[in-house]
Amino acid sequence: MDLGFETIGNACLIAHDNGPVFATDPWLVGSAYFGSWRLSHAVPQEQQDRVKRCKYIWISHGHPDHLSLESLENLRGNRLLLPDHYGGRIARDLAGMGFDVQVLPCGEWFAVSDRVRVASLANYNQDATIVMDIDGHLVIDANDAGNRGGSVFLERERGRFTKRSVLACLTGYGDADMINFFDEQGNRVLPAAASKAPCGPAIKAMLDHYDIDYFAPSSSMHRYNRTDSVWADEYATPVDAHEHQFDGGRRTCLPAFVEFDLHTGQYQKIDPPANDGPPQPPEEFGDDWSTPLEKDDVDKLTKYLRRVEHLRDHIGYVNFRVGDKDHTIDINREHDRGVTFATPRNSLMQAVEWSAFDDILIGNFCKTTLHGNWWGKQGAEALYPHFTPFVTKFGDNGGAYTAAELKAYFAEYMRRGYTEFVADAAEVEMGQVLQRYMG
Repeated sequence: MDLGFETIGNACLIAHDNGPVFATDPWLVGSAYFGSWRLSHAVPQEQQDRVKRCKYIWISHGHPDHLSLESLENLRGNRLLLPDHYGGRIARDLAGMGFDVQVLPCGEWFAVSDRVRVASLANYNQDATIVMDIDGHLVIDANDAGNRGGSVFLERERGRFTKRSVLACLTGYGDADMINFFDEQGNRVLPAAASKAPCGPAIKAMLDHYDIDYFAPSSSMHRYNRTDSVWADEYATPVDAHEHQFDGGRRTCLPAFVEFDLHTGQYQKIDPPANDGPPQPPEEFGDDWSTPLEKDDVDKLTKYLRRVEHLRDHIGYVNFRVGDKDHTIDINREHDRGVTFATPRNSLMQAVEWSAFDDILIGNFCKTTLHGNWWGKQGAEALYPHFTPFVTKFGDNGGAYTAAELKAYFAEYMRRGYTEFVADAAEVEMGQVLQRYMG
């Protein structure tokens, strides 16, 4: 391909300028989230080779379906471009592993070839969007990042682009998050993904809002891989579901895996084989549900949670049920609000050691039960915004645990000028919660 792009895998986009020059989030082989996710389809060798031929690889954030260490081992000859995430954890860790790493300042164009340049936009949620100028064509890869300020840059730069425009981002039923919740009687709480609401209308509305011509599905091409998480396959989004009830008019919803020629506007579907096969037992990934916690483990879990100051104002306790035994960690008993995580020891303690608690939650083998009144909410919505972001985003990835550290964290993102809270109910609530740290 002379000029264009292709999409493959979960969130991998390959830009071409007389051949492949730039690729994003290459999860090409292996599993993610302690073996709980597999790619929905095998990545053909042809596309794997094209990623390897790219001089530059961009990684949006630290989730293992975007930053796949097993895949990166085959790409050690490539330069890794990273968003400027506060704290620099990913850059520091990858450089320590011997990778060639370069951090891109927010909102600045960087040439990757004669006709392709990119601008990286890190956001306060420790995710990022990459905007591509492919010879005057606008291609936006927002993966899991949401808006969170990306539209500020888009409004500034939109007038430069008069050719075709493409948006690739997360859509689907909503299983690409923690959905394994139970009530206190042990009954499963059905996730919002159970409604399997048609994806097409929301995609059309998004394209209209940002005035984008094409939509490329991204970041939801996975299946569940463990016998203790395969139950969630029922709620995973099929690759052909994105165009369901899409009435686009002049807008187009592309196939999930596609080669797109930007010169001609012609595209053809890539048809990789489905990644079928039986689910694997958790023991294959080091998890035995009968293994209990050790005394040192409880001390580590206590220290891990109590360092997150924000929790003290909102949560009474966190209970870990491991090996059928409860271990309750008091946070602030002025609150009767609590949460139980029932999960295997090995992955739990690895997540704590690696500061990657999100991997336990999104893997959906961990069973979560809420206790008390979580502001009238249930499921993942209840843990947002007071638990999950402060533990996993601002804490684990941003290194901000105290009020002072959070103020410095958000001051930096506000200084850059690419932070906003859009009129989505969850984002409005988050903006209100963060006022104490942003002034």
